[in-house]
This record gives sequence, structure tokens and C-alpha cells, in this order.
Amino acid sequence: MPDATRLILASGSAARKAMLEAAGLTFEVIPADVDEAAIRDAMTNTKVPPESADIAAAIAAEKARVVSEAHPDALVIGADQVLALGGKIFAKAASPAEAREILVMLRGRTHELVSAVALARGGTVHWQASAMAEMAMRDFSDEFIGSYLERIGDRALQCVGCYEIEGLGVQLFDDIDGDYFTILGIPLMPLLARLRREEMVAT
Repeated sequence: MPDATRLILASGSAARKAMLEAAGLTFEVIPADVDEAAIRDAMTNTKVPPESADIAAAIAAEKARVVSEAHPDALVIGADQVLALGGKIFAKAASPAEAREILVMLRGRTHELVSAVALARGGTVHWQASAMAEMAMRDFSDEFIGSYLERIGDRALQCVGCYEIEGLGVQLFDDIDGDYFTILGIPLMPLLARLRREEMVAT
């Protein structure tokens, strides 16, 4: 596509890709090479703990910035998601055993899921938005965790919280208060509104 209308998603998330495709966007996928853990650690090691929204926003912005530096004529979408519970920030599980540990910690409790999105061009981030959902997990049994992880497989390692709300993961919850697209990984309504202002989608 011409550079003036070239849109890039700086994320390898299958859920984000599917969401933007379903919304009718035409874009390329170029995942950002960003050390997310280093950004989280740097922010959480400060004397004043940052809000989970701050961490998600910082990582989303860095993803957009890095890819837009390499593709300066394109508009780049960066996105990130952070799960917070009791002052602890959760990252994606690295193994099925860690996924089980995370689900045990989350069950029977309500956690916050924050999604952030940023737009950058030429190495400069010029717009950001974030949104939060409150996720009340039910007090499921150890047997259910085992069955769930066996059925979902490695997909549990691809999303923070180890659940796919659009699939079997919905059975982990008693109640959800928040936007569906935010839970999937992008505050989609604000993003689409901004892309219309950028004349990247039809108005």
C-alpha cells in the first residue's frame, strides 16, 4: 500500500490481528522487538509504584516507537496489556506449570486487566489511550484447572492471565465489568476514532 496510508500493527498477538481484521482495517504485522520485562521491572522498582495503566501505556508506546523508527512513513499501532492483582503485576506464563500457578492465584478473586494502545510515526508517539476491565474469577477446582489447561494447551501461554475470553476461558469467570475489546487486548473504539481522524479509515 502507499506509504501515506500504510498501517502497521507492532504486535504478534493473534487476537489483536483478528480484531483489527474483523473491523475492516488493512495493515501489516511487524512485531516489535521490545524487552517488555525490562520496562515493567524499571517501572515497578521505583519508590512510587506506577499504576498498571502506566506500565501498559509505556510498553505500547515503546512498541509503536521502535517499529515506526524502522518504517518512518507508516502509521504504527503499538498495544500492550497488563494484569494487576493486589499490587502485583502479572506477565504471560512461561510454562504450563506457571500457568497453573497463576490461575491458582487468580481464582476466587477480582483482578484488573488494562489494555493500552499507541500510535507513532517516524519514531514519535503522538497518541495513546487505555482502558480497564475488572475480571471476577470464580472459585474453580484444581481438577477444572487441570482440564482447562489440557484443553487450551499452549494458547494459555499466549495471553496474560492464561485465558482466552473468546473461547474456553470464559468459563473461568463469574462476572466481567469492562469492554470486550479491551479484554482481547486493544481499546478498539478509541483507536478507530483516532484512525478516522488520521484519515486511515473511511469516515
